[in-house]
Amino acid sequence: MNQLQAIRGGLLGLAIGDALGVPVEFRPRAELRERPVREMRGYGTHHQPPGTWSDDAALTFCLADSLCGGFDIERIAAASLRWYEEGWWSPHGEVFDIGIATRQALTRLREQGVPAEQAGLADEYSNGNGSLMRILPLVYLLRGQPLRHKEPYVRAVSSITHSHPRSILGCLIYVELADHLLQGHPPLESYRRMQASVTELCWDEPELATYRRLLAEDIRERSEAEIASSGYVVHTLEAALWCLLTSESYEETVLKAVNLGEDTDTTGAVAGGLAGLWYGADAIPGDWLAAVVRRADIESLSGRLSEQLGSSVL
Repeated sequence: MNQLQAIRGGLLGLAIGDALGVPVEFRPRAELRERPVREMRGYGTHHQPPGTWSDDAALTFCLADSLCGGFDIERIAAASLRWYEEGWWSPHGEVFDIGIATRQALTRLREQGVPAEQAGLADEYSNGNGSLMRILPLVYLLRGQPLRHKEPYVRAVSSITHSHPRSILGCLIYVELADHLLQGHPPLESYRRMQASVTELCWDEPELATYRRLLAEDIRERSEAEIASSGYVVHTLEAALWCLLTSESYEETVLKAVNLGEDTDTTGAVAGGLAGLWYGADAIPGDWLAAVVRRADIESLSGRLSEQLGSSVL
């Protein structure tokens, strides 16, 4: 898979996983077990037409668009703020969903003028999945780099909205695993390589311990009942990796993620980004691709990012 294919797969895969989850966000698992998501639905929780993605994909595209001009943390933050204020990179020109911590951070950027890396809250209760959901484009910039080199970039981008070490570590785990997928290693091998590199990184032991089930155990061995799907960053990352590692296709991965219930759009987006990167856009069902909002814009963004990274050097 070449660079453009990998970018297309990741961005489209994330957006479609997000869009599958939007209509059933906050629905309990038991309800979805009775009427599981199997196709692209519309309306539901947020009253949006089929194929509509949420803040997860919108902020991912803001990051990807910013990287088309090289890495500049203030420009990345400004792009996120432009989405919040103007609906830039929203599916229909307006914001209909935003997390509490993200709203607070972007408000601090706008009203207090704080530096981008100081906008995100750092308390333990500000560990939602709002930076994890948008971090994927960094893997294309950081491809093949040692984990110690990735860490400051991931820290900076996460800290725009989430600066607690737990959120940053979750993003780092995700980017590291995605990088191994990008280099052609199958999901299980990528998982093993990520475990080895992350546990070797000098990091606060209490925070590493919060990801024990991912880093020191084999998340595949957990039953569905043991996989939570709330908006907590640890839960989202565990759920996304469990779905990827216990599935055999893009479609199986994202449907499994969405049907876990609760924070369906983000679990679908985080799992969908990895699955799209690995399986490629051609593995995504055609009717889903046809339904996703602003597909042509996503395709164009993928091309622009690929062109930029073809000539960029960190």
